[in-house]
Amino acid sequence: MAARKIWFDGGCRPNPGAMETAVVTRGATWFDPLAGMGDSNRAEWCALLAAVALARTLGDRDVILCGDSAFVLDQIAGRTTIHPATADCFARYRQAIVGFERVRLRHVGRSQNLAGIALEYLRAGLAPPQPLHTGTLATQPGSGMSGA
Repeated sequence: MAARKIWFDGGCRPNPGAMETAVVTRGATWFDPLAGMGDSNRAEWCALLAAVALARTLGDRDVILCGDSAFVLDQIAGRTTIHPATADCFARYRQAIVGFERVRLRHVGRSQNLAGIALEYLRAGLAPPQPLHTGTLATQPGSGMSGA
């Protein structure tokens, strides 16, 4: 089976403030408008963790996680040191990928990040290009990826 591509993006308004995440795969968007409180960097981490949780739930074991956050991707790749404010997220990521056959990370430009595009649509009050998933996916205690 070929690797599954999964796009992720997180943001918050204001920054810091209420975080939101989006994950896109299999032609659908999973959106969590209530991902907690934090800053934009934590929101990106939350989106990545949601992408890994979704991959596990969908049964994917070989994944390519696509995001536009150099902050997150550079830390995972070892190009920068782990930021103390998000060290807990890095530890959760390392635990979350246990059991996958292969996990690759790919930096994509903002205009190629399907999850970022979906977030822009949702912020504008529009339906995203991919259908919203109507299920719920728990990604952390007290939070879930939910469709509208």
